[in-house]
Amino acid sequence: MTTMDENVTPARELDAAQHDYLQVLDAIQSGALRLLAGFPAQPSGLRIQVGAVTVEAQWPQGPAEAVVGAGAAPAPATDSASEVTVADPVIRAPSVGVFYRSPQPGAEPFVAVGDRVSPGRQVGIVEAMKLMIPVTAEAGGVVTAILKQDGESVQFDEPLFSYSPE
Repeated sequence: MTTMDENVTPARELDAAQHDYLQVLDAIQSGALRLLAGFPAQPSGLRIQVGAVTVEAQWPQGPAEAVVGAGAAPAPATDSASEVTVADPVIRAPSVGVFYRSPQPGAEPFVAVGDRVSPGRQVGIVEAMKLMIPVTAEAGGVVTAILKQDGESVQFDEPLFSYSPE
């Protein structure tokens, strides 16, 4: 007769436990991204607890990033049909992650230099922990420069595009 060691969890129970664990992690991940997107600046740390699971993240506090308009404008990464001026407003990254200019590999970019954008128009994506966060224009205008390369890592609130307002 075969007996089961009481310290060994049956595979079907392990699968259910892993599924529950993954659901908790997904909830923490989406909650963290929503929280981070709502902060005016990147926090130095974040701790989230759901039940028995706690996730804590710390970010190093480096020197303050140069603000567009406070000095020389950043050099455009691609598609710089016109020069970026210090007065040009920017569209910023909603989260830490990887910036993409198109909805999928090989597809046309959401926008190019010279394109007119309206408030709310999607201009890119930031992928953070397998979540695709849309980058949208807050105001209308014409894209004057693309400041980050496709596939480049970005920080929260980092300038991605500059535009001249309408």
